[in-house]
Amino acid sequence: LSGILNGIDTKQYDPKTDPNLYVNFTPKTMEKKAENKTRLQVDLGLKVDADVPMIGLISRLTDQKGLDLVNYILHELLQDEVQLVVLGVGQRQYEDAFRYFAGRYPEKVSANICFDEPLSHKIYACADMVLVPSLFEPCGLSQMIAMRYGTVPIVRETGGLKDTVQPYNQFTGEGTGFTFANYNAHEMKDAVERAVRVYREQPEVWTALMRSAMTADFGFERSAEEYARLYID
Repeated sequence: LSGILNGIDTKQYDPKTDPNLYVNFTPKTMEKKAENKTRLQVDLGLKVDADVPMIGLISRLTDQKGLDLVNYILHELLQDEVQLVVLGVGQRQYEDAFRYFAGRYPEKVSANICFDEPLSHKIYACADMVLVPSLFEPCGLSQMIAMRYGTVPIVRETGGLKDTVQPYNQFTGEGTGFTFANYNAHEMKDAVERAVRVYREQPEVWTALMRSAMTADFGFERSAEEYARLYID
């Protein structure tokens, strides 16, 4: 039921028209997404490199959002050439943790401990992946918004996250993201590493994933139709 009730304002989150982006793009002009990324890297003081996989984390910084998993393995994860861009406010322990990582890895981590709607749109559009490792998630919007911008979600298989993200199948090429089942930090890390590996080693597969994500339908009209079908059937 949670997946049926999920929906977003597709006009508000449209990479073709979103005024918050550096450069607008469509599924046919995906190369402009990389330009968005490098311009955000400049603005946030990160290493400027279009090839470095950028992971976005846009969230309330609370226990529910699985941030203890992120904190547990982030030192390990950052030994690889990846970047993490965080945006959100919440529990002090998580705010301080992300500030610490940003201080220790200034070219790899940007901690934006604030509420900033225009910046959230930029991160959704500029990042290559969005991380949503929630302990529980009745609905979930972040993964759906990210997919509108061709940003591949990495999610835990719970609630609305499981309902809206189709796991990548390496044999068929189908899928819209990467998932992990158990609430375990290293299982989450494995999902991130699988995504990074495909991003680096299989660019054609990655482009197909991005396009599949962008064309997934999460509009309210589709959600309303499925909700009504519950009563008709």
